[in-house]
Amino acid sequence: MTMHFKTIARLGLSAVAIVAGAGAALAQTAWVLPSAYPPANYHVENLNQFAKDVDAATKGELKITVHPNASLFKAPEIKRAVQTGQAQAGEVLLSLHENENPIFGLDVVPFLATSFEQSKKLWEASKPAIEQALDKQGLKLLYTTPWPPQGVYTKKDVNSVADLKGLKWRAYNVGTSRIAELVGAQPVTVQAAELPQALATGVVDGLMTSSATGVDSKIWESLTHYYDTQAWIPKNVIFVNKVAFAALDPAVQKAVTDSAAAAETRGWALAVEKTASYMETLKKNGMQVLEPSAELKTGLSDVGAKLTDDWSKKAGADGKAILDAYKKM
Repeated sequence: MTMHFKTIARLGLSAVAIVAGAGAALAQTAWVLPSAYPPANYHVENLNQFAKDVDAATKGELKITVHPNASLFKAPEIKRAVQTGQAQAGEVLLSLHENENPIFGLDVVPFLATSFEQSKKLWEASKPAIEQALDKQGLKLLYTTPWPPQGVYTKKDVNSVADLKGLKWRAYNVGTSRIAELVGAQPVTVQAAELPQALATGVVDGLMTSSATGVDSKIWESLTHYYDTQAWIPKNVIFVNKVAFAALDPAVQKAVTDSAAAAETRGWALAVEKTASYMETLKKNGMQVLEPSAELKTGLSDVGAKLTDDWSKKAGADGKAILDAYKKM
């Protein structure tokens, strides 16, 4: 018999019995894994490879169907969908949920970690606390993958933070909203899947995002300048509903966690490799890819210092412990 896996996911069921052969029953589990990013994005390519690895390692016992481009749930809804069992697993930009817990916003504190090496250390320092926070929400962390460093996109010259004043600034989390506030821009909440339309219609004319999102949204059709500020390196986290994971046989659980470990290693390597190619794509399509001026760097560093202070106050003793551990690495 056949079943519609999306309908099954909506009902929160994680197991489907499929009759195989002459009356013999093979227990097969079907999961859905929503993501907010387009199919060609390396995060989704990595998710698809993860699903293939799980399928191969479990000999088809666990089938994971990836739903990209916010087709199953919008970006801010994915985490809740996994917590409530509407989806078994999911991928989210961790900082989207900073309002729930300041620790989820650590990787978007500007100029705290500005290279992949620093970002990896920051992840190692914060991972135990993030795992624990997700665990309390009924989620098991599987792996993380970084985005390229964040830069500033505009359609005019920006020589100092004063030049950002009045821009319709794309905000997608607490940090990007606060940056708008500090530089005198007007924050407009726009998630990744809605960005091309927001740019095309002039809803947004300035933003900080990665070269990856710039390419995904064909940003050169609307904006002209990209300043490589390397402000922060945000991360996506991939997690599973703890109840769904617990329902798996131990051997299948191991296949999932082993495949997740491989996906994390692959994802970090992909981020480094893709960053260089994305920058070339921006240039080939006519974007001016520029180094920020000393004045702009100084101004953004001042913004970063304010945001680090903001974050430390919100995160309290736990946050201080993570920052202290990171600085010692």
